[in-house]
Amino acid sequence: MKHLQKAGGIAALAHAAAYIVSMIIGVVLMFPILDAEPGAYLAFLTENQTFVYLWNLIAYWVSAIALVTLVLALYERLKHGSPALAQTAAVFGFIWAGLIIASGNLMLSNIGAVTELAAQDPTQAVTVWSALEAVENGITSGNELVGSIWLLLVSIAAWRAGELGRGLNYLGMALSVAGILTLVPVLAEGTIMIFGLGSILWCIWLGLVLLRRSPVRHGVKIEPVPAAL
Repeated sequence: MKHLQKAGGIAALAHAAAYIVSMIIGVVLMFPILDAEPGAYLAFLTENQTFVYLWNLIAYWVSAIALVTLVLALYERLKHGSPALAQTAAVFGFIWAGLIIASGNLMLSNIGAVTELAAQDPTQAVTVWSALEAVENGITSGNELVGSIWLLLVSIAAWRAGELGRGLNYLGMALSVAGILTLVPVLAEGTIMIFGLGSILWCIWLGLVLLRRSPVRHGVKIEPVPAAL
């Protein structure tokens, strides 16, 4: 279990790092072109396919792989103190990872298909891209809801089990509410920012806790057994 907890701590930090790197790249290079005319965006995709692929791999695949390890570590840590909630949370965590991978795969597939079509029929490429983007955005919106439910269940399970620390658990509960509120159109823009940036902070905090703090069993902190001399 000790090794899984360390792996979970590293995974939490890697998950946060993947989001930080992808957000920096997105804000600096990707998001401004998203507001441009569709033709300009398609031209950017055609000229920078490798770069856009790399950005998607970091934002989706790296974060999803780290998330799977983190879900396993949290389940192992919480299953003794709150077994039903820990198990349910793990299910939502794996679904969330699957949705992230699905979003990333769809976007990666879209890039190749649309850039190839753009060379033959730019007008049709714009139409196809808009349709594919709508599907990808639908999966992404599902990510927020499923991720919010996972975060809420983990935070409640940890709170009931006396794990992870009250501050981190309260932060997780608050962020989960913000994530759920992204479904309300008039609140979506602000709550997405709160959920996204707050989740990065939560992951960093969680990673440090998993790396530094031993788990609790029935109110007793379990210290690692020293190796025999």
